[in-house]
Amino acid sequence: MKYTFPLAAVIALVLIAWIGSNIPGMQYVFGVVIPYLAIGTFIIGFCYRVVQWAKSPVPFKIPTTCGQQYSLPWIKHDKLEAPSTTSQVAARMFLEIVLFRSLWRNTKAEVHEGPQLTYESSKWLWLFGILFHYSFLVIILRHMRLFLDPVPGFIQALEFGDGILQVGAPTMYLTDLTILIGLLLLFGRRLVNRQVNYISLANDYFPLFLIFAIAVTGILMRFFLRTDIDIVAIKRLAVGLATFQPAIMSDIGSIFYIHLFLVSVLLAYFPYSKLMHMGGVFLSPTRNMANDSRMRRHINPWNPDIKPHSYASYEDEFREFMVDAGIPVEKELPPKAEEE
Repeated sequence: MKYTFPLAAVIALVLIAWIGSNIPGMQYVFGVVIPYLAIGTFIIGFCYRVVQWAKSPVPFKIPTTCGQQYSLPWIKHDKLEAPSTTSQVAARMFLEIVLFRSLWRNTKAEVHEGPQLTYESSKWLWLFGILFHYSFLVIILRHMRLFLDPVPGFIQALEFGDGILQVGAPTMYLTDLTILIGLLLLFGRRLVNRQVNYISLANDYFPLFLIFAIAVTGILMRFFLRTDIDIVAIKRLAVGLATFQPAIMSDIGSIFYIHLFLVSVLLAYFPYSKLMHMGGVFLSPTRNMANDSRMRRHINPWNPDIKPHSYASYEDEFREFMVDAGIPVEKELPPKAEEE
């Protein structure tokens, strides 16, 4: 069920967009109403999750460390594995976010006959992950040309570099191919690796199927069903959505509405899924905290102001019950209390 249900859900979404966009008058719903609702859901949900994470208390210093922390001057300090200053934490976060450093350092543990436990480097996961994420980023930036007029120079340069091989007509973009490869490899990892397959759930496969469907419909729209869509009308609709003056001037084509509807579903689903690691990585205390517990005391700022309760005050409050229970006390009961 964890494979078939997400796949069936994506197929159902494609059918909904295909059938709905062919109903007269529903083009405005799929082209304007649903995208605006999806964008609003994305912004509100993203901000809500970030605010909730930011409000979560961090009672202890819990940075992930696997190197020598700062101590004595003659002991070499590993500044990236055990950062002790804000600049070192920033450097570690930069490498983590931009280069996926933790995945690069990934190791695989296996038990062989003997028994013998071995640790091996596993760089392929880093390669698949960075291939997928950077392909996705470039595709998003390329699509900005639909919303901007005139198109900025850096987007034109990025588009030129993405299609530098000049394969096919229209030109095939490298990221159209690499994102599919990345998706297939990440999906195959969940099928082949027994440990990962065991812990994978339906909500792990649904984003993969959904993004794969978005990529495939985009490729179909560009290379195979180009005659069925109106590029000028798409540009006008995109600029209209960005300027809050949307208008559907002509019949754009069902494949465009399917593609746009799937993108809208991804946007609305994003804040409430595991895809929110995009925002959560910045708020992870295991990454954004300095390993300086020996230099300064960490006090949880969310702790309530609790007045100290000394043993003397505790005994004053419960002395009578302690005497009745035979527990020794430092002060005897007052004479009045003894008579009673």
